[in-house]
Amino acid sequence: MIRETAPAKFNRFLSVLGRRSDGFHLLELVTTVLHDWPSLHDELTVEAAPALSLEIIGPASCGLLPDDSNLVTRAWRALEREIGRELPARITLSKRIPHGAGLGGGSSDAAAALRAGNALYQLGLPSAALLRLAAGLGSDVPLFLLGGTVLGLDLGQRVIPMRNIPLPPMLIACPALHVSTSSVYKELSRSELPVGGLRGINGLSGPCPSLGINEAPPWRNDLTNAALSVCPALAQVRDALSAVGGDPLLCGSGSCWAARFINLSERDAALEKLSVLHPEWTFYSDST
Repeated sequence: MIRETAPAKFNRFLSVLGRRSDGFHLLELVTTVLHDWPSLHDELTVEAAPALSLEIIGPASCGLLPDDSNLVTRAWRALEREIGRELPARITLSKRIPHGAGLGGGSSDAAAALRAGNALYQLGLPSAALLRLAAGLGSDVPLFLLGGTVLGLDLGQRVIPMRNIPLPPMLIACPALHVSTSSVYKELSRSELPVGGLRGINGLSGPCPSLGINEAPPWRNDLTNAALSVCPALAQVRDALSAVGGDPLLCGSGSCWAARFINLSERDAALEKLSVLHPEWTFYSDST
């Protein structure tokens, strides 16, 4: 039996640099995998079995289908195509990361499935092969194979490991909202794109200037206005975090917001206030 942890992620910097001819958007991202946030970890358990099956359990499992559309199943099928044979297994996915929250839960589950299948059947696939398979599954999947802090380029699928950049004291608020990523990008296509990524910071230039930054990247998400247009209720979460002294940033395309604070005591005081004011929301931090 193989167990794999599938942590969430947080985009502390997301810049939209342009649009390709096929309509997809060119991105530059700095993403941190939340290894130290246990309440935002899914878990994948796999064991050999006569046939492939997927069971989804856990507090965030509602509405998720264990069929061929699930990223875990798609990742497993990608391994089978790569090897050229079936890899029958019983897969159990325990979901804690909320769906449609901008935290990359499905992509992390897919990366965990690639690692688990490679280990269970001792396939010996190198990291380069797993990254190639991950990129074919979705733009967020490769970063979870690297872990830590990652620079993402193009659609986000070109990933380069960065040195560790600690996150500030931070709180994530998750309302009972679901935001469609495709709807956000469709809305973004109707508007003028923001200007500029990490290029030029500290006088750097070249294809990967982010690797030389000597300070944390800007706290920025170019999807914010489009997400607010698609789901105006997101503004309530942003404003609530601001009201308790936080500096809010949308997680991916939403619906979660992260807020940074000056210190841990201010973060913890904000969590106490918000838990009373908004009991219908779920809150996460690295200590919960």
